[in-house]
Parts: sequence; C-alpha cells; structure tokens
Amino acid sequence: MSCYRFYDDLAAWWPLISPRDDYAEEAAYAASLLATAEGPVHRVLELGSGGGSNASYLKSRFALTLVDLSPGMLAVSQHLNPECEHVPGDMRTVRLGQTFDAVFVHDAVDYMTTRADLAAAIDTAFAHCRPGGVAVLVPDHTRETFTAGADHGGSDSDDGRGVRFVEWTWDPDADDTWIVTEYAFLLRDPDGSVNVVHESHRTGLFHRGEWLELLAAAGFDAEHLVEETAEDRPRRDVFIGRRPAPSTSGRSRSGTPSTT
Repeated sequence: MSCYRFYDDLAAWWPLISPRDDYAEEAAYAASLLATAEGPVHRVLELGSGGGSNASYLKSRFALTLVDLSPGMLAVSQHLNPECEHVPGDMRTVRLGQTFDAVFVHDAVDYMTTRADLAAAIDTAFAHCRPGGVAVLVPDHTRETFTAGADHGGSDSDDGRGVRFVEWTWDPDADDTWIVTEYAFLLRDPDGSVNVVHESHRTGLFHRGEWLELLAAAGFDAEHLVEETAEDRPRRDVFIGRRPAPSTSGRSRSGTPSTT
C-alpha cells in the first residue's frame, strides 16, 4: 500500500480527496459496533487508520491508538488528531505488545489482496484484542456485493488548492482475489497551476464465507452483518470478530462462524 502515490507524496491532498465530513455516519455506526464488546470499551486500536478521518469522530468516545503503513498519511492524521497515539506499522505484521478493548479495521483492509495477507491482518486484530473484546472489519466490497463502476469527487480548500478526481473499478478475473481501480486526479495548486496524476490500485475481493472462515481460524467468534446507512450507496458487508472470554468460552481457537 505504501508504494502508491495516493498515500505517499500525494498524502497531503487527502483531506480534499476524501473530506472528513464524509465520515460522520460511518464513524458513528462503527462506534456502535465497537461498543458491543463484553465490558467497558475505553481503548481502541485502529489498523490502517489512514488520514484519521474516522478517528476524528471516534476519539470523543474512545482512547485511540492509530496504526498505518504510510508516514504521509500518519502525518495528515497527526495534524487532525494530535491527542491520539500514532504508530507506523503494517497491519499484517505489527505487534504492539498490548491488547485493546476493541480493534477497528476500515477500508484499508481492502489492500489485502491474497488470502494469506487477509489472514495475517485478522491475526493481528486477534493478537491485539483482549478476551471479551471485539474486532470490527469493514471492507468496501465482498465477492457477493461487488459491481464494477465509476465515481468522481473532490473539493477545494481556503488556500486556493483544489482536487477533482475520477475512479473506475472493475474485476479483470473473477477467479482470483483482487480487483483494479484506476484513479485520475487533477490537482490545483494555490498559484492556479494544475497537475494530472494517474494511478492504478489493486485491492482484494473475497467471499463472505472466506472472511468468516479466516476470522474463526484466528480464534474469533465470527459474525456477518449488513451495514446500516442512510447514504445513497450500496450497503457494505461488515464482519465482527469476538474474542471469547475465558469465563464464557470452552472452545478451542477454531471458533464457529455464523451469519445473520
């Protein structure tokens, strides 16, 4: 993920590409799920926290530790969320040596393009989730919900900068575990000059059953939900992993996946 300019030298443009205000509903819904852990939920770990837009809402309710692979995105988040702890790290391998009441993984999990990558990210969530805690994972797509398509967006800042972009997503091969999104950005500097940037991103696409199997294999009690949203867009699949507490679990690390 860090090899993409989107999250490297273009990271400073992130607040105009994906404005904070767009995250209010998603963050509120995520907070309601994170709060379903057994016992009080005070400390939350976000893996793949990006520019910190979700965190900017969640921090009023939880003490957050934010982990991201990209130094540029961490810098954006640190400006927005100076009171939160920021840690550079890869969600597949980072180990902080502590556990949290809940773990949140938003759409950065989309960059897990192989089953092994996704399993590693889920293992990281389990390793940092206390017994009785909950992990909430929200990919943009599953194999069951994905449709090819295009979108556009962008915004302007008070200093004269502006961004407009188009994105175009499709699946080159329905038999593998990844899809492609082509991005084209028009970036306007305060002096009025405009640069054009094109970039291709590869992201993962897995069946709901694979998500549930990998969550269970990590040791979670796995659950599938359908996102609640009032926004005019398709509802996303949400995956919940509950780490069994010793007092309530007599099972092994294999867990039992379920759907609702």
